[in-house]
Amino acid sequence: MSKSTPILLLPGLNASARLYAEQTPYLWRFGSVMVPDHTRDDTIAGIGRRILADAPPRFALIGHSMGGYIAFEIMRQAAERIDRLALLDTSARSDTPEQTKSRLECIAMAEQGRLAELNDNVFPVIVHESRYDDMSLRAICDAMSDDIGPAAYVRQHKAIITRPDSRSALAAIRCPTLVLVGDSDLLTPPDLAREIADEIAGAQLVLIPSCGHLSTLEQPAVVNAALGRWMAA
Repeated sequence: MSKSTPILLLPGLNASARLYAEQTPYLWRFGSVMVPDHTRDDTIAGIGRRILADAPPRFALIGHSMGGYIAFEIMRQAAERIDRLALLDTSARSDTPEQTKSRLECIAMAEQGRLAELNDNVFPVIVHESRYDDMSLRAICDAMSDDIGPAAYVRQHKAIITRPDSRSALAAIRCPTLVLVGDSDLLTPPDLAREIADEIAGAQLVLIPSCGHLSTLEQPAVVNAALGRWMAA
């Protein structure tokens, strides 16, 4: 791609711009990079509207996990403004009853001041088993949680609970699309990535070996290479 294209990076739940620490400087060669605020609204539609209000007229969009849910919403609201789309470790499905129940329990714990306990419980679920004792990675996760704070964490969970199912809209996506997932992602497993890629014409599916849910932090070089190919296409 010869032209410079602004790039919006959408973090996931309880994640801040630190999630893209390795991608941000790498992607600047393709265009300006921005990480919009996804903490101020308690609906996915509201988050999408706020981001679009401050976004460039046309841009590339990268969303990880909850950021992918927001990306689907932005596509619904303004598909004509999206130059290309990257969906990292995410799902096009709405919450199951079991997932909603778990989120409500997380909300209750956060409102009780137990976010640190939640982070202890979640860390082994969001990283590859080889990273369980990676204290530098754990420190980044804790710092992101501090960046977000319990009130925004609660709003984010409420937004995720009420998000629409995006599967019926996948076939309408026409821009160059990358779908990427860690092969050991427990939260949004590879089957969910394949489901997305299979429905979007021409989508590229990248499966990252020895990687959990936090692909951008666990395997940044591999993620950057995939994003570079996608931006250059």
